Amino acid sequence: MGIRDFARSLKPGNDAELARTQYAGRESATDRANRKDRERRSSRATRAARRGQAWDAKDRKQDGQGEFYKPAR
Repeated sequence: MGIRDFARSLKPGNDAELARTQYAGRESATDRANRKDRERRSSRATRAARRGQAWDAKDRKQDGQGEFYKPAR
């Protein structure tokens, strides 16, 4: 964005025109923030699932049974 475009963007009342012309085809700031938030949430869920699986595998290994539940005596 050049100085002329910047000065034009400060002019009140032309937001719709700027959105239609200068920013056409660009991702809006709101859309970008929402996308980033979804990506963060998804990666956190994946990380938590992996940690849970690792903990479960370690716990089963310590039991020595290799199963979820110990057999009844």
